[in-house]
Amino acid sequence: MFGFKRRTAPAPPQKRSTVQMVDLSDYATMLSTGGYTRLADSPEVLAVVDEIAKLVSNMSLHLMQASDTGAVRVRNELARLIDVNPAHNMTRKTWIMKMVRDLFLYGDGNSIAQIVVQPGSDYLSQLRPLDMSQVSYMYDENSDELTVRYKGRDFGSNQLLHVTLNPDPRYPQIGTGYSRITKPLIDDLAGAQNTKSTFMSGRYMPNLIVAVDADAEGLASKEGRDKIRKRYLESDSGEPWIIPSGMLNVEQVKPMTLNDLAINDTVEVDKKTIASIFGVPAFLIGVGEFNKEEYNNFINTTIASVGNTIAQAMTKDVLISTQMYFQFDPRSLYSYDLDEQVTAGATMVDHMAMTRNELRSWLGLEPREDMEQLLALENYIPQDRLGDQGKLTGNSDDTTNTGDDTTKGGDANDPEEAN
Repeated sequence: MFGFKRRTAPAPPQKRSTVQMVDLSDYATMLSTGGYTRLADSPEVLAVVDEIAKLVSNMSLHLMQASDTGAVRVRNELARLIDVNPAHNMTRKTWIMKMVRDLFLYGDGNSIAQIVVQPGSDYLSQLRPLDMSQVSYMYDENSDELTVRYKGRDFGSNQLLHVTLNPDPRYPQIGTGYSRITKPLIDDLAGAQNTKSTFMSGRYMPNLIVAVDADAEGLASKEGRDKIRKRYLESDSGEPWIIPSGMLNVEQVKPMTLNDLAINDTVEVDKKTIASIFGVPAFLIGVGEFNKEEYNNFINTTIASVGNTIAQAMTKDVLISTQMYFQFDPRSLYSYDLDEQVTAGATMVDHMAMTRNELRSWLGLEPREDMEQLLALENYIPQDRLGDQGKLTGNSDDTTNTGDDTTKGGDANDPEEAN
């Protein structure tokens, strides 16, 4: 019902003598040392990943088929399943967002979905996403096969859609993500935030300093200082203080600012570094101003790369046809205004590279029946009547039209025409 059969290679055996558990990171050491901050706990990283996830999930996912004249989009039940509801109770957007967040945050460079088939058939039913916190890996050194263990059950590669980011040098079938390289920056940002919160609370900085005569009674003890405060420095709200001259000197302390501590500058540098690591413009996380060229380059590089990673994994794990593949469409994500769209579309129409209905689709307008024909210059005549132009039939002085008669005017030697 849903297009193409999944791979039907037998599942790997449950026990192998050469299987070893794969340990990709030193998380145990990181956690035991204290002060560890997860990527998912960093507001800056969350902002970066959410921006990537939103943009990737906004792209349509097309099923394409190669042909002699180029790739053609296929519209069948499989294409609809993947682009509309790839998993039960999930849209394509939420499904892709979950996958991208797994790649960058929760799966440490991995996102896995189970290939579920319809009962009694080999046709795809859904791609059920797995909880990456419940996933572990087993590697067979003899066959280079990777087995995924999920909640006590083992899955072979033929049963899963496995998307990876930043392949591990030892086990390239598994991704590594960004946890290791961003850990120092995340810790620095967390420390800066704690310092800022403590500083802004004002709990450790007095707003007044009171100089008291050293001979004042009881100044050396807390009870004596409390007695002086209650006697001279406490009054009803809004009432002035009345203190003995020469005995007390009250001075207001001007609090330090975050600029004095250079916290803002440090945080800005760290944010820029994080944005650079993830390939995201810094202005998307509040540093700097919007730049159109930089944004479009971000779409062409980072977003397109993540989209290609997901699309190629789906082509490898879901399809068996060698003529078909999945592809994201990033065109709608570019930053351009209406004038640019109209100018580019009009040029395409002039060169017969698109119909006017295709141009209207670019602009979000409904199609019209009278705008399906390809038009050329020379009064914009239909494509199938280009050969009827007077300059091609020998009547170079004639004016071509699109009516029932090919040309207007005629032979000057014709008596009826002369009259």
